[in-house]
Amino acid sequence: MRTSRYGAGFLALALTLTACGGAGESNGGGQQAADSAVGVTKDTVTIGTHQPLTGPAAPGYSKISVGARAVFQAINDGGGINGRKIDYKVEDDGYNPTKTVEVVKKLVLQDKVFAIVGGLGTPTHSKVVDYLNTEGVPDLLVSSGALAWDNPQKAPMTFGYQLDYAREGKIQGKYIKDTFAGKKIGYFTQNDDIGRDTQAGLDQFIKDQTVARQGYDSANTDVTPQLSALKAAGAEVVVCECIPAFTALSILAAAKIGYKPQFVVSSIGADPATLSGLLQDFAKRGGATVSSAQLLSGLIGTGYLPDVSQTSDPWVAYFKGIHDKYIPKEPLTNTLFYGMVLGYTFGQALKAAGPDPTRQKIVEAMSSGQLKGPGLTPFGFSKDSHSGYTGGFVFKINPDTTTTVIQPPSVTDRGTGAITPYTGERATPEQVNLLGK
Repeated sequence: MRTSRYGAGFLALALTLTACGGAGESNGGGQQAADSAVGVTKDTVTIGTHQPLTGPAAPGYSKISVGARAVFQAINDGGGINGRKIDYKVEDDGYNPTKTVEVVKKLVLQDKVFAIVGGLGTPTHSKVVDYLNTEGVPDLLVSSGALAWDNPQKAPMTFGYQLDYAREGKIQGKYIKDTFAGKKIGYFTQNDDIGRDTQAGLDQFIKDQTVARQGYDSANTDVTPQLSALKAAGAEVVVCECIPAFTALSILAAAKIGYKPQFVVSSIGADPATLSGLLQDFAKRGGATVSSAQLLSGLIGTGYLPDVSQTSDPWVAYFKGIHDKYIPKEPLTNTLFYGMVLGYTFGQALKAAGPDPTRQKIVEAMSSGQLKGPGLTPFGFSKDSHSGYTGGFVFKINPDTTTTVIQPPSVTDRGTGAITPYTGERATPEQVNLLGK
């Protein structure tokens, strides 16, 4: 379909959001014993998470826990981990930090979970990280790329999962410098650690090319003023470090004002299938009709997990098998795949914690450096680093919304170290053998 004229004010109508109010830091009731086996019985291990099932981050992200649950179902049907089935409790926090504090305390104090796994969001999880560490609760595979999760001294129970924003910013920045030398650059970032950490990486390479920096708050869906400011500054390349809803809103706002920059989007908001659905949905709510393929064609993104369209990849095939058995009606998007990999990675750590898991043992398993699997770059986990994936690749969206890798995987550190190609081999599903099949 061709892009039609946009109804007036459609961006303001794009989403019904819950407000993202602030919250004070939680005050834990004292450090629990590190060898606690809270949440573990002879038959089960109970874990919990906070997810945006509603609110501004729900479009796209609400499916992460669906993917993780499917993997846990597969694990449980295979006999569990060391004979224990995983009881996965998902609480909706609406991407609202105040609500995050409430639901995490419920999971810890009432549900008595063994660990929090994959808690999602930079502004949300930052309000509970101190509480979880004070209470001695393993805080594993945080679904955010903030550098705050990689702080073993201050937060020994907390571990990242995805590529952190500083590393990703470096990889993006170098690619932009090499590919768009002399072009004027604009930043559009979320007003929290997403933006701050990413810009620290980008600025190592393209600070001198940057002509404008704009931010957004997730409670306000009208981003036309920011995109208009980027256009007025002459930004020819816009680096969008945005959750999926705001990537889509940015693309629509740019189209509305006749602005056609080269978008470079971070992994948190660059899944073509998720964006296609959001563009259609948001435009429809505003009374417009758009071609998602036309709007997305040429968009550049970064990633660290294989694209689900790459069916020849052994891990894509493996998780597609789980998808087809347990959640066949769910679109197999990269966002859903993210949740499946997250669940599988926790399963690996739980298995490595041994037949009698304790909180301390799973922290040791996470720190062992032995976790392998689906990512195209390695984890940074060790006793001295709680960083997740340590690098990524660059891709472009094709006219049919498939993707093509335009820069192979590379790895770097969170500081000023070099960016180097990564050529290591991944473990196969058969080598990891989590399900014993």
